[in-house]
Amino acid sequence: MSLTPSGAQFDISHGTQHATIVEVGGGIRDYHSAGNPILDGYPSQDMCSGARGTPLIPWPNRLADGRYQFDGVTHQLPLTEPATNTAIHGLTRWRTWTLRELSAHHVALATILPPQPGFPFTLHVTIDYTLDDAGLTVATTATNFGGTRCPYACGQHPYLTTGSELIDSCRLEMDAAYWLPIDERGLPTTRRRVVGSHLDFRAPRPIADTVIDNAFTGLARDTAQRAWLRLTGPDGRTVRLWVDEHYRYLELYTGDTQPADVQRRGLGVEPMTCPPNGLATGEDLIILDPGQSVTTRWGIQPDTD
Repeated sequence: MSLTPSGAQFDISHGTQHATIVEVGGGIRDYHSAGNPILDGYPSQDMCSGARGTPLIPWPNRLADGRYQFDGVTHQLPLTEPATNTAIHGLTRWRTWTLRELSAHHVALATILPPQPGFPFTLHVTIDYTLDDAGLTVATTATNFGGTRCPYACGQHPYLTTGSELIDSCRLEMDAAYWLPIDERGLPTTRRRVVGSHLDFRAPRPIADTVIDNAFTGLARDTAQRAWLRLTGPDGRTVRLWVDEHYRYLELYTGDTQPADVQRRGLGVEPMTCPPNGLATGEDLIILDPGQSVTTRWGIQPDTD
């Protein structure tokens, strides 16, 4: 028997929109509308690279030295990015997720994250992917199945594309007040105002050769408390990503540290409920009491033809 590296493939559709969700990691491998790519994904015969489309649970981005304290206890996690001496992108990237629901336009996957060295808590997580007239909506629900308080944060790692060869020719618009400079390990060092900086995209402008691997916060929100990012290609095609009020950070990544054949091919736009190293600093960390749940939502609205 031969299995794809990302396990079972779950296809959903609505109108001209089609998305493929995968069993390994519980992420979104492909999303296109009217034949146009919306995400820079990966082929079914390949292992997921660069965390493409993957949920980042129970923390996004990097954790310095893989170490944090919670309720007076110090915890040590495996260093999954040895080059930076950090633990990166949580514990569910390579877990097998269980199919809970599947219809023509909706799929729900679930996993239980059991107690383990470095994270002695029990989380039950469900992710719902839904396609409708408004595009793709991703709802992540985490429940503390353990008997003690549990630290929690989440994110996801889609790479947006408008179909252009490189994102350099795309215009980016995102209204954020602050950006987080990073050190050589990819960890934030401070918080700076966006205004007047090289990362000011409050008004749409070309990405050009700008290198971005930073988190942004202080996101402007509409009356529904959604924050928006817009990526527009040279032909005018626009992809819009939104996040709900739980996602206080967007990490943007132009992919310059990826292998040469995928560098700057898609813009990593990562909704995050806490900043990089948030598990250690406690900044914007979600604390779940026993039995408590939290649901976070983000989505993508493509142009429709």
